[in-house]
Amino acid sequence: MTTTAIQERLITADEFERIAHRYGRSELIDGRIIEMSPTKRRHGYIEGRLYKLIERHCEKLGLGEVGTGEVGCKLPNGRVRAPDVLFVRKERLAAAAEDEFWPFAPDLAVEVVSPDDSAREVRDKANEWIAAGSQAVWTADPASRTVTVYALAMAPRVLGIGETLEGGSVLPGFACLVDEIFD
Repeated sequence: MTTTAIQERLITADEFERIAHRYGRSELIDGRIIEMSPTKRRHGYIEGRLYKLIERHCEKLGLGEVGTGEVGCKLPNGRVRAPDVLFVRKERLAAAAEDEFWPFAPDLAVEVVSPDDSAREVRDKANEWIAAGSQAVWTADPASRTVTVYALAMAPRVLGIGETLEGGSVLPGFACLVDEIFD
């Protein structure tokens, strides 16, 4: 993913929330607004598949809210990150107004790997979500057709075609073949 800082004066997450609508796809990293390039067709398809699979499960069981489209999340480190797909448990929904960024990391953050993302960038971002309070992070890599599952106090687990992605304690009862995400 190509990123470019688009302002010089450092700003806070609250300031960014007020003006973010002016910048399109962007995140706040260390006080700087970082513009993100538009995604390609395959990225959008995989993001949509993940959203549908998770949303269908959550709606059926009334687990909470699933979002997509780079919804902003204010992290304790002052950054505003925007995962491709997120899930927030029902009991946490009242903590944010519908017209605000989430004031915390989601229970599940899902990132679709872009062609320009290095393995280190992907790993660092997943670890940032976990450090900020996410219970799990899934990174879906279209190039390798794998999903890497990150969780607190666990080594990352890479799942490939033919293997089952499970929701664990964050999405009880959720399971899908990795194939369903990429096909």
